[in-house]
Amino acid sequence: QVQLNESGGESVQAGGSLRLSCAASGRTFSIYTRGWFRQAPGKEREFVAAIRWSSGNTYYTDSVKGRFTISRDIAKNTVYLQMNSLKPEDTAVYYCAADRNNVMHTAPLEYDYWGQGTQVTVSS
Repeated sequence: QVQLNESGGESVQAGGSLRLSCAASGRTFSIYTRGWFRQAPGKEREFVAAIRWSSGNTYYTDSVKGRFTISRDIAKNTVYLQMNSLKPEDTAVYYCAADRNNVMHTAPLEYDYWGQGTQVTVSS
């Protein structure tokens, strides 16, 4: 089993920045990809960004490219999501996730482990 613990969600003004963190514990050697998803009220959970743990290769959904950056600290077994130029439409609960498959996935169903979520609210 793998446990994921997110932190860093807050309420900010549009144009502001936040950094989310996701620390992993447990059988983390089984994880190939770590990702961030978000879910706004009344909407489905959607892919935001992911990072391949060994190579560091990153992937983003189009709406956050150029504004969000996913990174990892291998020693701390932690993934970060740096979010800049935040917009009201970025408001959501943000979840980190981990995938045991050695294939890059963007669908939530493909991920094996999930954190509890952290709320990000962007006001205009």
